[in-house]
Amino acid sequence: MILTTDTNNLRLMDRRLGGIAIADKMRAQISHVEHAHRHAVRPGIRAQLAHVLAETASLAGWQAIHTGALNDAWNHYEHAKAAAREADDPALIAYVSGEQAYVLMELGRPAEGTELLQYIHATYRDRIPARLRTWMSAAEAEGAAILGDETTCRTALEQAAALLPGGDADPDMPYLSVNAHHLARWRGSCLVRFGDPGTVEDLRSALAGMDGTYNRAESGVRCDLGYALLARGEPDAAQPHIQRAQHLATMTGSSRQRRRVEELARAVSRSLR
Repeated sequence: MILTTDTNNLRLMDRRLGGIAIADKMRAQISHVEHAHRHAVRPGIRAQLAHVLAETASLAGWQAIHTGALNDAWNHYEHAKAAAREADDPALIAYVSGEQAYVLMELGRPAEGTELLQYIHATYRDRIPARLRTWMSAAEAEGAAILGDETTCRTALEQAAALLPGGDADPDMPYLSVNAHHLARWRGSCLVRFGDPGTVEDLRSALAGMDGTYNRAESGVRCDLGYALLARGEPDAAQPHIQRAQHLATMTGSSRQRRRVEELARAVSRSLR
């Protein structure tokens, strides 16, 4: 289906350029898919279009999280969930519902976001692939880290590692990329909050495994690595990562990442006085 290909192409562009650069293309794609979906008559075709609509709306939601448009993000995920239910795809329902939990975290409500993730995982664990269960567990670990619950965080990370299958992605879930390097990034991002010295190597491993197409994600990795180096008493070593993270956050239009990098820059500046 051409619309599926178009959404996949937008996903790849988003990883490199961010949501602001492709905002017009995203609006047009959502409009095209909605129009086709509304006018579809045959059940099989309508279900396929609902699937594409859920993926596209979820992508728009993630972009809105990064630009700080949290009300828009929530609405995109509500739209995505409704479409995923019509598509009758448990994996897609679990994924878009899990991503919506990040809106709660960005709103300063991490306990509710983590509770939502745990509920979704418990509800769908027997109906979703291992790679998605890895993603759910890692997301739960992130929520626990934000809450300062190191025990729950480490348990969830261990579960994520145990569930991780080989390869980088599953053909049936083009919206989900989770491999060993991505998991190392997640582990480092979580455990840096607890001052774990091993996070530097986790984050360096994650950085080494990036192929140059995940620019917004690279900004986050470099920011986390800067925090890890600062915690290890190496503020000077954090400086080049801050500069690169700032550049990538600006290039991709991610106010979410820019905010984190600015906080890190201030912390490094204080330590160098």
